[in-house]
Amino acid sequence: MPPASPTPAPPQDPADGAGRPREKKSRWQRLRSQRWWPWAVTLVSGAFVVFVITLLVRQARNVDWGAVWDAFLALPTPTLLTAAALALASHAIYGTFDLFGRYFTRHGLSVGRTMGITLIAYPFTLNLGSIIGGVSVRYRLYSRQGVSVGAIGQVIGQSIVTNWLGYFVLAGAVFWMWSPKLPEGWHVGPQELRWAGTALAALTVAYVAACAVRRGRPIAWRGHDFPLPDWRVALLQVAVSTVNWAVMGGAVWVLAGRDTPYAAALATVLLGAVAGLVSRIPAGLGVLEAVGTAVLSAYIPTSQALAAVLAYRALYFFAPLVLAALAFGAVEWFGRGAPAKSGDGAEAETEEADAGPSGNAPAAAPSKAPA
Repeated sequence: MPPASPTPAPPQDPADGAGRPREKKSRWQRLRSQRWWPWAVTLVSGAFVVFVITLLVRQARNVDWGAVWDAFLALPTPTLLTAAALALASHAIYGTFDLFGRYFTRHGLSVGRTMGITLIAYPFTLNLGSIIGGVSVRYRLYSRQGVSVGAIGQVIGQSIVTNWLGYFVLAGAVFWMWSPKLPEGWHVGPQELRWAGTALAALTVAYVAACAVRRGRPIAWRGHDFPLPDWRVALLQVAVSTVNWAVMGGAVWVLAGRDTPYAAALATVLLGAVAGLVSRIPAGLGVLEAVGTAVLSAYIPTSQALAAVLAYRALYFFAPLVLAALAFGAVEWFGRGAPAKSGDGAEAETEEADAGPSGNAPAAAPSKAPA
């Protein structure tokens, strides 16, 4: 009989020098290993910075800086300092919104670093729109820290949801208890505002109810899972957002003077936000001034109302934008020579940090508020 042929050995994974199987690179890792990748990143980053600077210059040309300066001169210094403190407090509160996304994604960044990214991105969102500030700046800063694209998307989504939950609550309360004077051409009556406020408040109630029913389980829709927090975390989102919008209204109320009802100042912020969103004009230039002048002029002279809104824009929109632009430039400058961190590594560090005494990561996040 002829000798039996030897049985072929099963294929083995290629190993490194230490004899361990070599890990298969993901498509993202293979892309970043290309020689042209650093040049492409540099080119895109430079184009983005030039684009942002161009938008800033164009926006600055549309601002009546003389009127802004006159508005400051007409307002007492203690009033400006109080309004500036409230604006700073509002930005600090908004800086906590991304912590909800941190709680969901466990992306591994510290609380301080997460808030720092939010504080840089928020003024860009206010002045240049959500695409530049809410998405582009956040993506640039988070990706530098090794956060994956999917995690960045969840962080941005949770921040947007948190922001509008409190808005819906206050809109429902204000429009039911008080009817503001609207600009000419707005064919909306008091009853329509009440029904709109009721519908908006109902959205917040439905969100909290869904969180209570789902008990932290995501909602599946068209093959995608949308995470929902525990109902206690949902209530915290509503509370933080409501306080933030209330503080914004407080800044306008201080600048307008005590003769103006607080409801009018809060309505200026609420109506100005939605009008600017619908108009799609960066920072709502001209829209906030028209709304604020119409609402506040029912209680104070038109010139004083316009001065208050211009001062509010300078304190809440423009001044933080200057600081955010400097901070963003510093991050780009000091990080120009350092390669972006690996998103997979950041997630691996997070899983290791979340592992229990046995070394296994928990199956689900605990139902608690973000730290």
